[in-house]
Amino acid sequence: MGDSMVKIHGIYLTESNAIGHLSHPPQLTYDGDFGEIKEQEIFKGAASLPSHLRRGRDQGKRRSGASLCSRSSDRSRLDTKTDSKLDLQEKDTEIEVGEVFWNTRIVPILRELEKEENIETVCAACTQLHHALEEGNMLGSKFKRRSILLKTLYKLVDVGSDMLSLKLAKIILALKVSGKNLLNVCKLIFKISRSEKNDSLIQNDGILESLLEVLRSEELQANTEAFLYCMGVIKFISGNPGFLHEMIGKGAVEILMNLMTQINENTKKSGTCLPNSGHLLVQMTATLRNLVDSPLARSKLLSISALPQLCTVMGQYIGDKEVCTNVARIFSKVTTYHDCCVALANYSRCYALFLNLINKYQKKQDLVVRIVFILGNLTAKNNQAREQFSKEKGSIPTLLSLFHTFYKLDLHSQKPLGEGEERPKAPRPAQAEDVLIKLTRVLANLAIHPSVGPAIAAHPRIVGLLLAMLESKSIDDCEELVINTTAAINNLSYYQVKNSIIQDKKLYIAELLLKLLVSHNMDGILEAVRVFGNLSQDHDICDFIVQKNVHKFMIALLDAKRQDICFSACGVLLNLTVDKDKRVILKEGGGIKKLVDCLRDFGPTDWQLACLVCKTLWNFSENITSASSCFGDEAANTLLVLLSSFLDEELALNGSFDQDLKNYHKLHWETEFKPVAQQLLNRIQSHHTFLEPLPVPSF
Repeated sequence: MGDSMVKIHGIYLTESNAIGHLSHPPQLTYDGDFGEIKEQEIFKGAASLPSHLRRGRDQGKRRSGASLCSRSSDRSRLDTKTDSKLDLQEKDTEIEVGEVFWNTRIVPILRELEKEENIETVCAACTQLHHALEEGNMLGSKFKRRSILLKTLYKLVDVGSDMLSLKLAKIILALKVSGKNLLNVCKLIFKISRSEKNDSLIQNDGILESLLEVLRSEELQANTEAFLYCMGVIKFISGNPGFLHEMIGKGAVEILMNLMTQINENTKKSGTCLPNSGHLLVQMTATLRNLVDSPLARSKLLSISALPQLCTVMGQYIGDKEVCTNVARIFSKVTTYHDCCVALANYSRCYALFLNLINKYQKKQDLVVRIVFILGNLTAKNNQAREQFSKEKGSIPTLLSLFHTFYKLDLHSQKPLGEGEERPKAPRPAQAEDVLIKLTRVLANLAIHPSVGPAIAAHPRIVGLLLAMLESKSIDDCEELVINTTAAINNLSYYQVKNSIIQDKKLYIAELLLKLLVSHNMDGILEAVRVFGNLSQDHDICDFIVQKNVHKFMIALLDAKRQDICFSACGVLLNLTVDKDKRVILKEGGGIKKLVDCLRDFGPTDWQLACLVCKTLWNFSENITSASSCFGDEAANTLLVLLSSFLDEELALNGSFDQDLKNYHKLHWETEFKPVAQQLLNRIQSHHTFLEPLPVPSF
């Protein structure tokens, strides 16, 4: 066959053309390149099989009278022995090749490391050593010369160079050290990471991958302390936004959640928290808190169902405020995104957990404010979440207690201090107000649910606190709190139930809202107008509106050019026109013209608003005798054109919307706008003439 070159572990060997046995250590020649070493006479040629196999074949010949089965069995045993012999030969060859690689590639680098004094050169040699060990498959715990390597590397750690120590630590970790050795290496890396001058070293020297591999492959219970130092470094790296993508790409999310699952299972089995597990979870949850800023990390959390595991951590470590706060910060971030919010809302056990945390840490603002913020996110657009939370035992009393606690703290912070008095250190006024902001948002969200809302509206203490808040706070000083409080009152005022405290105090509420209407805050004005929209279904409130000239303000708001404000203002005007005596107010301040302008400007994009305008004009024109005298010539003619156009389905629904939005618009056009618009058009047409009056003759 002729000689051929075979590459084993990066070394080229010459293989003879005959199968033989290993005779003696190879004779090596070096041609100047470590990458190519020629082995001479590794195998001695032998044309025949080994002697013990030949004896087996001869025995088979002498037993010519034996059965075919016996012959076959003997041959099978011969084949097995041959295979075994060849396997041994291959292993011997691998050992010889490993010797060659060690002597020619590794030993020279180790000698250089022992002699060289220049740090940069030593660091470069360490990098070369790491690559060579990787190439020769000499990393891991099973390499027989591992102890020699480690002895050399440990000596170099004493040099005191952080850059060199990191190079060494990376190799040592790759050699799969365990026990105290692993702990010491992790401590070393952690110590180096504490220095700001080493930021770039830690983040750019490939340490991250080595540490993640430790968490992935080493046993948790045997290495908890080492894991703690390891996580400390990983948390530090996660604080750099530039490394998030790399960390996530290397499986950091999955590794951390797998580790967290192990901790949860171990805690459940043992019935107690394991030593150092709380400290470890603090580092892990802080790292995840940084990672979830990335959409990819949030997607991974969803794909591996991580949110329930995080809830389990909170439940098992409810006494560890730092762990709970970190998990709450994770939830605060992820629940601002729809998919994550839905996933957590669907985990029904989370509501009882959050209530327990509020009760346990009621005066710990930093944790409570996040829990309440999470509840606000969960209940913002999810009616099922509103119902599930409200059904939890003690949910409303817990919120009420929290409301009362922080209302008193906030009130006390505003109270002038007497001589010698000191203001409480915590929570600061801004902190107390922050909890109240988040809490009023939760109440506003819960009030949307048709069974929860009436119950809250009938709760004297909750409504009392909301009204006290509205009375004592100025929108100029506490914008978000006043707007959330007014939104909660608006949602509660929707329910026209007999035992509603809102309905009982409707005139007092209307008085409180006047200061919002005259503010310069359009969001505050909008919420106040919405409340008037609900309350103006009551005759007494309609009288109040006219007496206080609030109707003039509503007419003026039709010029706001904001669709939401026009909608709410028009709703109030519609309720006023139910009373025949109050219809005349629409002629004040150009009310009719402004309603027609709203129809023109917003009709094609908001058929519900267009419907309100038409209903208001329908009420106003109940006793019409002439369209021109009722609406005015210009308004009557404009209405004829607009209504005819908007009632043409092809023209009205020819907007550039996607199919879902087109269906939505068509539904409201057909069920709300079209019936009343058609009636209004018919009324105007039947009371309108296009004939021009003759001029008065002169005499």
